[in-house]
Amino acid sequence: MFTTIARSLFPGLLLLAVTACTMGPDYRRPDVMVPLTYKQDAPWKAAEPRDAQARGAWWALYNDPVLDRLEEQAAEANQSLQAAYARLSQVQAGVGISEAERLPRLDLNASAQRSRLLLNQFGLDSSGPSATIFNYYNVPLAMNYEIDLWGRVKRSVEAARADSANAVADYQAALLSLQGEVARNYFTLRALDNEIVLFEQTLVLLQEALDLVRSQYENGLVSGLSLAQAETELANTEAEAVGLRQQRSELVNTIAVLIGTPASDFSLAAAAHELQPPGIAPGLPSQLLERRPDIAAAERRMAASSARIGVAKTAFFPSISLTGNGGYSSGEIDALFAWDNRTWGFGPAVSLPIFDGGRNSANLERARLAYQEAIAEYRQQVLLAFQEVEDGLQGLEFLARQGELLRQALASARKALELSDQRYRSGYVSYIEVIDTQRTALQVARSLARVQGRQMTTSVLLIKALGGGWQTD
Repeated sequence: MFTTIARSLFPGLLLLAVTACTMGPDYRRPDVMVPLTYKQDAPWKAAEPRDAQARGAWWALYNDPVLDRLEEQAAEANQSLQAAYARLSQVQAGVGISEAERLPRLDLNASAQRSRLLLNQFGLDSSGPSATIFNYYNVPLAMNYEIDLWGRVKRSVEAARADSANAVADYQAALLSLQGEVARNYFTLRALDNEIVLFEQTLVLLQEALDLVRSQYENGLVSGLSLAQAETELANTEAEAVGLRQQRSELVNTIAVLIGTPASDFSLAAAAHELQPPGIAPGLPSQLLERRPDIAAAERRMAASSARIGVAKTAFFPSISLTGNGGYSSGEIDALFAWDNRTWGFGPAVSLPIFDGGRNSANLERARLAYQEAIAEYRQQVLLAFQEVEDGLQGLEFLARQGELLRQALASARKALELSDQRYRSGYVSYIEVIDTQRTALQVARSLARVQGRQMTTSVLLIKALGGGWQTD
């Protein structure tokens, strides 16, 4: 009997499966406005997206073993990155859930029941016993399979896979952001170390000058005003040096958190550091920008939103499922699996929406609007990417000019300090002139150290804006 029914239904079901269509638009990446060149004479060459391209250890461009070690520790132990990986794994598990809808579902729902039934409750002859006790054992195997006539399952799988790719890109974006933050904070720390070294050198000179002024004061060669001025300048400079050390301590603690280490257990030795950003490769091609993980994530969100339009459209059409069951039922446990106690059933089930109060129309409109939102966010992300690249390129150019001018100013300030010290020792000027020239030389040297630090952090941001370096192979 079961075979006869299945044979009679199979041709019609096969015809439905063959003629099934997929609702909703097929995804196509929308166009975006792309400039022909960068402002800094770096041509923008046409290319295909390559967000899956390996970025490698881009920080090796700086040739700093300490930075290399910090980047490795951050990738292994940063807790925010581990949380991002857990989110990625959750989304990838969702793909398996969506793909499982393509296959039939089988459930075994075995049950056993012992009941007492009142016979007169159902108008039965009450001349005998008023109740009876019986057992019931049931071992059914239920099957349900949705025929994907309108492509609901197919579009759901497309959306889930796009969500998974989006999660991968989000994880890569989190990793790239973490790597950039480690490098940026590290170079900020090294620039601060250079400033502290300048203060230490200046404090040595100020102490020597104070000793000289005190000796002159004790011999009656200068007034108490000159001594007070020398003492004030030394104490003020020491106070500024303490403030810089506080900033350094906070930066070390920030790096400790980034690499997943308790701040109390982490330290970085202070040292003067030569800060020179790597040279930029000429002719930056477009695939560098298109491989940015945040742009890739925005593009995959568009694909998922497009697929969900198709899912929303299928709600207007009937859904057809094949249902079946088979198993054994008996009142005696010993005879449960006897051939005569077998049960089965098989047939289609059709669900057709008649009236939903506009729910399906609203869901479809919401899906379309979500897709438009995803398009706008993708285009905005591309615009921001161009802005970040331009900021990095122009920033490095302007900082290089500023650094060159500050080097010239520092040479002049040091020469002025030398001349001022000679004039003071010869008795031509008061000590206040030495203090002014000393303060000017220190300010210029600090400005140069800060600009060099900004050159390094700007180069890091440029590499991050390009998706992790400018290597295309």
